[in-house]
Amino acid sequence: MGDDGRHMTPDEFRAHGRAVVDWIADYYERVGSLPVLSRAEPGDLRARLPDHPPSRGEPFDAVLADVDRLILPGITHWQSPNFFAFFPANTSFPSILGELLSAGLGVQGMLWATSPACTELEAHVLDWVAEMLDLPAAFRSDGPGGGVIQDSASGAVLCALIAARERATAGGSNERGCDGRLVAYASSHTHSSVEKAVKIAGLGRENLRLVAVDGRYAMRPDALDEAIRAYRAAGRIPAFVTATVGTTSSNALDPVAAIGRVCREHGVWLHVDAAMCGTAAVCPEFRYIHDGLELADSYCFNPHKWMFTNFDCDCFYVADRGALIRSLSVLPEYLKNRATESGAVTDYRDWQVPLGRRFRALKLWFVIRHYGVEGLRRHVRRHVELAQRFAGWVGEDDRFELAAPAPLNLVCFRHRGGDGVNQQILDRVNASGALYLTHTRLDDRLTLRLCVGQTHTELSHVAAAWDRIREAAG
Repeated sequence: MGDDGRHMTPDEFRAHGRAVVDWIADYYERVGSLPVLSRAEPGDLRARLPDHPPSRGEPFDAVLADVDRLILPGITHWQSPNFFAFFPANTSFPSILGELLSAGLGVQGMLWATSPACTELEAHVLDWVAEMLDLPAAFRSDGPGGGVIQDSASGAVLCALIAARERATAGGSNERGCDGRLVAYASSHTHSSVEKAVKIAGLGRENLRLVAVDGRYAMRPDALDEAIRAYRAAGRIPAFVTATVGTTSSNALDPVAAIGRVCREHGVWLHVDAAMCGTAAVCPEFRYIHDGLELADSYCFNPHKWMFTNFDCDCFYVADRGALIRSLSVLPEYLKNRATESGAVTDYRDWQVPLGRRFRALKLWFVIRHYGVEGLRRHVRRHVELAQRFAGWVGEDDRFELAAPAPLNLVCFRHRGGDGVNQQILDRVNASGALYLTHTRLDDRLTLRLCVGQTHTELSHVAAAWDRIREAAG
């Protein structure tokens, strides 16, 4: 039995830490053989857990054994090379080690003064990433803007919307609240986080206007321009536009340059969400996805999707950091300090909704230093190549069709037999445990999605997935 109230000693931590690292390493060696989608039923885990917490401490060995016995059956294996669902949430050993070190240091990096290295490494690594993706100079820390690590693209769009709200009302919304006149715009294929943001920021769901898309499911700039003009003529205040570089449903690429020109003409904040696809810009041949980004007021992408950095890690950039800071800064007496008052440091508490923040930059720093820019490019190119090969197989099979363009690593496809057949295929392949796919609806037709982006996925896994899909089609 564990000793009541006794802290784990450094020597015990070393021993148990090695056991946990060994467990993780063993897990990665076998994860490809495990059923990808958890087969747990609702309530399975809770039914096996004690009704009450232990009154006395338990041996760590027993806790770790219960990870295998209780937890693993309820895990959907996002790190399986056979995971093709949603968008990836990939990771890597360097990232895991960086996360471990962050947890070990236990830093609360709300202010520069509370851990200078936490702030300065983050600013520096975000500048590295801006260079790696060839982002506009305004997004770098030596310009008027800069970057910060948020928890997710959802958090980033909320912060961008709040800054846009304050700019549109000259700071009045922070003082008096919204008056119902502000309008936000996004395409009908934009991520649901924008709808959530307009609710939280006080604009209201009715003030989110969904803009029509073209045949490639990308936002139509002419429709955006028309909508902005109509709302302004009605006495409303167009305040915020989200353009998406890689929509969740189909990986559609909104035309950022054309949208940016519309936003500039009307004085509307443009936020660009490249949550999954942004990583592709590490490769020069894919940087076309960011054409026009110099017209954006803010931008984000998620290294925790496709840059081998574990969740949570969103890189959020603004072209004018002052607009963001003025919108979010609150300085009570207990946070005042000489460094902040000097104006010579960055306090990232003013760049986000929460006050507290973890040392997320460590894991991204570890990843970049381990792989190097060329190593990251090689893996991204490989994933795109595998997805393109899969798209080619779909095109060669008369029973199937591509449902949308596949510019990068997501392939949207369907069986020509209709929704019932496609649902049957989806159910069969997921029930097999051999792979995991998800779906969407395009033109109101059920569409299957296969996304290649898991760290260890190779040609053999993609080929096996295609075999399973064809077999499930009958």
